[in-house]
Parts: sequence; structure tokens; C-alpha cells
Amino acid sequence: MAIQMNVDLIFRIAVIGILVAVLNMVLKRSEREEQALMVTLAGMIVVLVMVLREINNLFDMVKTMFNL
Repeated sequence: MAIQMNVDLIFRIAVIGILVAVLNMVLKRSEREEQALMVTLAGMIVVLVMVLREINNLFDMVKTMFNL
């Protein structure tokens, strides 16, 4: 079950990366550099939040395992 969640997380991050890359290219070609930068930053923040949630779940699991 944990392996399935890890693969799912990797696929979600990959999809977000692809979407951000496509939007970035479209915005840069239409000469909207500022919006392209904001899309890139928003994508990075979303992925960072997803990873931080998983790290928090890992720490909770370790606390439960060792009864801390």
C-alpha cells in the first residue's frame, strides 16, 4: 500500500511538472515573462507542499512505530 502511494506521488509531481513546462513555454512565446515566472513558482510551491505532507506522514509513522 505504501508503494502505491509513492508511485502515485511521483506521477502527480510529473504531471504538475509537465503542465508547468507547457504553460511556461506558451506564456514565454506570447511575451508574458512575468506570468511564466509566476506559473513556475506556483508549480514549485504546490510540489513542495505535497512533499512536505509526505514527510510529515513519515515522521508521524516513525513516532507511532517507536511510541514517541
